[in-house]
Amino acid sequence: MEEFAKTEEPPTEELIKALLDSQERIISELRKKIVGQDEVIEQVLISLYVGGHSLITGLPGLAKTLLVSSIAGTLGLSFKRIQFTPDLMPSDITGTEIIEEDRSTGKRALEFIRGPVFANIVLADEINRTPPKTQAALLEAMQERHVTVRGTTYDLDAPFFVLATQNPIELEGTYPLPEAQLDRFMFNIVIDYLNEDDEVVVVEKTTAEIGEQVEKVVSGEDILRYQQLVRKIPADQEVVRYAVQLTRSTRPGDAVAPDFVRNWVSYGASLRASQFLVLGGRARALMKGRYNVSYEDIRALARPVFRHRILTNFHAESENVTPDDIVDRLLAAIKPAGSGL
Repeated sequence: MEEFAKTEEPPTEELIKALLDSQERIISELRKKIVGQDEVIEQVLISLYVGGHSLITGLPGLAKTLLVSSIAGTLGLSFKRIQFTPDLMPSDITGTEIIEEDRSTGKRALEFIRGPVFANIVLADEINRTPPKTQAALLEAMQERHVTVRGTTYDLDAPFFVLATQNPIELEGTYPLPEAQLDRFMFNIVIDYLNEDDEVVVVEKTTAEIGEQVEKVVSGEDILRYQQLVRKIPADQEVVRYAVQLTRSTRPGDAVAPDFVRNWVSYGASLRASQFLVLGGRARALMKGRYNVSYEDIRALARPVFRHRILTNFHAESENVTPDDIVDRLLAAIKPAGSGL
């Protein structure tokens, strides 16, 4: 698999127009398969434009796998799907070495056979149905963009995304993801049930003739350019400070943490949360046709960024308080100075 060539970047205005145009085309293609999940699609696209990984959470039958495979279909990228099961081994993800014999000489040598992680988009399907040892096989790939097997490091091609689906932890036969791995996901995107009208549309589409197939509309080179462009979108220092204040307020040991955080939270969000809030805010602003990050961009992404990084304690569980409830209270309590929010 060859890495995408680095081509000369076109003028910024042209690149912005190309991103907005491709965004509309991607959404148009996805609507052939996905109904009523516009916010979910937006969050997945933000993570792609930023270069982050996303965790997609929802009950079985809510089209999590269909969403990821459809997005992969709109991008000119290699795609692999890994079905996580209790007996999956780390080598089933990263690859393994086998003994190969040279027919001409009769000599034998170890040859590395690449696993499914060597793709641009990796769908880790039902990632919490496999034990932590196997889940951890993705850690190095997600953070460092390479894997190490028997002391040899193999680079992954760019761009590289892990889009993992999981069922709620309460379901039987699931293993909670370790905090270290959860923190490497930019977003935890929740898919919920559709409203009645959207569900009628889905049933009509899926019980009639075979529908349209999604078409590729964006290349790998385009994605890499868009990732560079996103980082050029300006973010005022006060907006960055607000993102940092929100993150710090999730930590019960921090002086700025409200009382309800101290009562309900065991561990808060890491520095990565602040980084992803600002990076995601840059991408969201650009996708909305703006060239600067607003406070609203930060607030809009607080739930998907924080919900898997806030570890609640038994007091919160006994009172049925969820991480989303805590984030909503934080947004109401922590307001940027002079913003009018």
